[in-house]
Amino acid sequence: MAGYMLKVKEKTKNHSELYLGYRSILRVVVTVLLSALALWLLYLLRQPIVYLILALFVAVFLSAPIGVLKRRMSENFAILTVYLGVILIPLMIALIMVPPLINGGSDIVEELPNYSNSLQKQVNENNQLKKWDDDFGLTKKAEEFASDAAGGLLSDAPGLLTSIGAGAANLVLQVFVILVFSLFMVKRGFRWIEPALKLRPSHEAERIEKTLRRMANAMSNFVVGAFVQALLAGTSAFIILLILGVPAPLALAVLVAILDLIPLVGATIAGLIVAVVTLFSGFPLTTMVWGGYMIAYQQFENYVLQPRIQARAVQLDPFVVVVAVLFGGALFGIVGALLAIPTAAALQIAVREAITWRQENRQEAELVEPEPGVI
Repeated sequence: MAGYMLKVKEKTKNHSELYLGYRSILRVVVTVLLSALALWLLYLLRQPIVYLILALFVAVFLSAPIGVLKRRMSENFAILTVYLGVILIPLMIALIMVPPLINGGSDIVEELPNYSNSLQKQVNENNQLKKWDDDFGLTKKAEEFASDAAGGLLSDAPGLLTSIGAGAANLVLQVFVILVFSLFMVKRGFRWIEPALKLRPSHEAERIEKTLRRMANAMSNFVVGAFVQALLAGTSAFIILLILGVPAPLALAVLVAILDLIPLVGATIAGLIVAVVTLFSGFPLTTMVWGGYMIAYQQFENYVLQPRIQARAVQLDPFVVVVAVLFGGALFGIVGALLAIPTAAALQIAVREAITWRQENRQEAELVEPEPGVI
């Protein structure tokens, strides 16, 4: 009888272990399936999720000017004023840039044969260039390129305009959705996170709220500083272009200001684009003067202007700035590069606050812990 009971216990134990094993396997399988389902849902919802993230950034960035206006007017009127500015400023930029862009493009297409003839004349007047032209047929290739480019652009113009119109309509729709999302976030403010903060003790909730406000202020200050820097770049470029007599100086200055918002490479790209324009308006003197100004201003901006404007806003190490911009650009393109630095600044505040909080809790625990041998 004892042996029979022992066998029953062993059999029961084996069944129990087998059940626990199956249960562990089932738990792993269910976890994997749920994780795959969550990733699949994230993939399907990636576009609205991106809209929400961008709307969050817009809401944080606009909170600074809205906060300033709220001191002089009601909250609703302050929000309305800022959002009207957000809508009207791009329209004004488009009205400034589009007509010169269209006129300049058509002028270049029409003048391509003349540029080719001028190049042929310069080559014939220089023995060395004429020798190279005889050996490689450079002017013939330039004439063929000018003819093909002019004909191709004119024939492809309707399709190109249709593509641009469709892309612009899609962009306007996306911007509208992001602005609507951000409007709800701005209107609610920190009330979005109040239910989550109520789940924490009062001292922790207060500290978390202060940290979130510091993160939002850092991001807002960065945006204000970036726009001030871009405004100075565009204004100085407009003055130089006006003195040099370059066509459409206001449109080019607006382009310089917009591209200057892109960290690290934006100012260089803007300078090179304007330099190409000067090749057709006053080469070589205008191009040389613009090149000298571009180099001098970039040094002034990188070593004097930018550190002073952004020092209080982000306080990031230059290496961290470069890494953040590279990572943001690789993940999300130009938008990622623009948002990389304020995001890195906010994360830096969060990490520092978390480390400080942990150290303070550890010190409090050491003070409360009784000494060995004390009852």
